Amino acid sequence: MDWRGFAQQMASLARDLLAQESVEDTLTRITGAATELVEGCDESGILVLSGSKVRSLAPTGQLVVDSDRLQERLGEGPCFDAARTKTGERVYRITDFTREEPRWPAFVPQAHDLGVGSMMGFLLYTEDEELGALDLYSRKPGAFTENSETAGWLLASHAAVALAGARTHAQMDQAVATRHTIGEAMGILMGSRHLAEQQAFDVLRRYSQDHNIKLREVARRVCETGTV
Repeated sequence: MDWRGFAQQMASLARDLLAQESVEDTLTRITGAATELVEGCDESGILVLSGSKVRSLAPTGQLVVDSDRLQERLGEGPCFDAARTKTGERVYRITDFTREEPRWPAFVPQAHDLGVGSMMGFLLYTEDEELGALDLYSRKPGAFTENSETAGWLLASHAAVALAGARTHAQMDQAVATRHTIGEAMGILMGSRHLAEQQAFDVLRRYSQDHNIKLREVARRVCETGTV
């Protein structure tokens, strides 16, 4: 493998990832880069595991979605193990889906029926009850080599940093938007009910608590309807 050329590609990718405008764009660039840069990789996706629920983000093909759904249905697979242990392997490789795999005896043969030949995965983050992993697929057994694993690990390391930055930026944007919506809703209540600022906020807060609705959702309703 031409590691010098790979290093140049990774440097270019790192700049490209930081230039993406949204979390979704960042994820799509990550999974696309996996198929471009990792030898043997046919498809890629990011699996997000929250409890026992699975989401497939930026899959490059249907095979990724089908495999993620299979893990969810079986409650078994490498990402589930990593989530349960919290100290699980940050990298896993399943070399050949035509062979028995004692770690995931149900997942492997059924994934093979979907068309998976070999698979690698890399933890991107673990946060509270949520786990994110970059999964790489090949339709051929034995497609991933040690070089593939090293390249995938380097890609995942860059991806984890870029994704963390994108998520933080998105959360900040959402927080600003939420504060603006709450402020607008308070202004509407202050004008329509002749309330002081704190009184208007207390109306929103009590409605949120009494009806178990997030404060930003209550504020959005007030902005749309003029009342709670």
